[in-house]
Amino acid sequence: MSEHPDESEILASVTSAIDVPERSWVVKGEIGLTLLDIFVVTATVFTTFAFRPGLNAELSGAPNLSYWEIGLILDVLWVVVLGLYGSRSPRILGSGIEEYQKLIVASFWVFAFAAIFSYCFRVELSRMMFLTTLPIGIVTLLLGRWVARKYLVKLRSIGRATTPTLIIGDAAEVAELVHDLNHWTVSGFRPRAICVTSGAAAEYPDLEGLQSITEELVIPLVGTGKIGALILTRSFDREQARRLSWQLEDSPVLLIFQPEMLDVAGPRTRVRAIEGMSLVHVDLPRYSGYKFAVKRLFDIVFSSAALIITSPLLLVVAILIKVEDGGPVIFRQERIGRLGKPFTVHKFRTMCVDAEAKVGELIKENGGHALLFKLEDDPRVTRIGKFLRKYSIDEIPQFWTVLKGAMSVVGPRPQVAREVAEYSDFHYRRLLMKPGITGLWQVNGRSDLSPEDAIRLDMSYVENWTLTGDLVIILKTVAVVLKGEGAA
Repeated sequence: MSEHPDESEILASVTSAIDVPERSWVVKGEIGLTLLDIFVVTATVFTTFAFRPGLNAELSGAPNLSYWEIGLILDVLWVVVLGLYGSRSPRILGSGIEEYQKLIVASFWVFAFAAIFSYCFRVELSRMMFLTTLPIGIVTLLLGRWVARKYLVKLRSIGRATTPTLIIGDAAEVAELVHDLNHWTVSGFRPRAICVTSGAAAEYPDLEGLQSITEELVIPLVGTGKIGALILTRSFDREQARRLSWQLEDSPVLLIFQPEMLDVAGPRTRVRAIEGMSLVHVDLPRYSGYKFAVKRLFDIVFSSAALIITSPLLLVVAILIKVEDGGPVIFRQERIGRLGKPFTVHKFRTMCVDAEAKVGELIKENGGHALLFKLEDDPRVTRIGKFLRKYSIDEIPQFWTVLKGAMSVVGPRPQVAREVAEYSDFHYRRLLMKPGITGLWQVNGRSDLSPEDAIRLDMSYVENWTLTGDLVIILKTVAVVLKGEGAA
């Protein structure tokens, strides 16, 4: 890249406007998570082992080892494997589902190794290790990571623990990515400069206030150490991207390519190198088979347990609703389920008795769009209804709908016919999955989400769902509901 006489002055002006990157958060984050894992694993192993009699006795098949020593070996192995499997990698730090998945898989590998070792060398390890230490360890590790992630999210919401980012590409694509990164601050990438290769940056308000540079200044700017990540949008020229990667070989900057298949996430993609070229394999989404059977089995077990455990609460809520206005306790409404099949959803009634008769008028008063229609302060909501909605207690009867098979515990938001009538062909893919009591929309803002963001999250779930991801969403839902965030 050639230099012009005034480039040094332009570069100096740009770098002076960009804050010095806070790189120490990466090292501190890894050290903090390592110490957290050591504490959690050690506490879990030795607490669960302490309840087993004969801890000092020698193991059958390994006369030189006691359970205390096995516990120490398991402790060290567990912490090491969590690190080797990448659960503390800065790349996924604070990412949520991927971080939790790696933690769970790494933990299972540790205990799979212990089982294989026990079988091959005929060492009689206690079943307690597998029945108590493993599940308790996974739950406490997930809880620890969740607390750490909430702290990191809080820091990133105020502009700390972020990576100063330069984005290169077409103006429209750059503006779209800047908007998304500014909205989803949890990513940790903070747009600080842009390089527009085509189009006019001035046409996009999201790009105001960002430092704009030419392609010739990309490498010099990265060389100043003020940029921690460089993202190339979809339209960036392939040959230019290759040459740029060569020039960045000795740089600590993160080079990131935005994929053209925006709705395809990590679980469905694999990179395969074939004689000098790389091919990205994309697994086609499947909506049948054994994974769906396991998902249905989980729905049955989880919904049954939820209804049994919450039965005393259901009785109290039913009495309060009835006392307030004498109307029906349960609200029944037809929703559109998987493949467009209608079903009846059951919820505690949180609105006045004639709420449905008023909805048409309210939609007209608020823009006339039925898709994901929601009022911030809906006048139809009753006093007890506000409380029930805040903590999602009104949703509990939906577990009956799940038990009957029309819904799932996790899935897209269930919608009514007037909303589905406004679907585009793209939106209809939401109907490939059963609607859920919770989903990505529930743990990423609930009613605070815009209709566009809610639909995008639903589509992302439909295209990339996994059983592990469902478990993570459920755990995150509990935290969101307890805090009463984003309810309406």
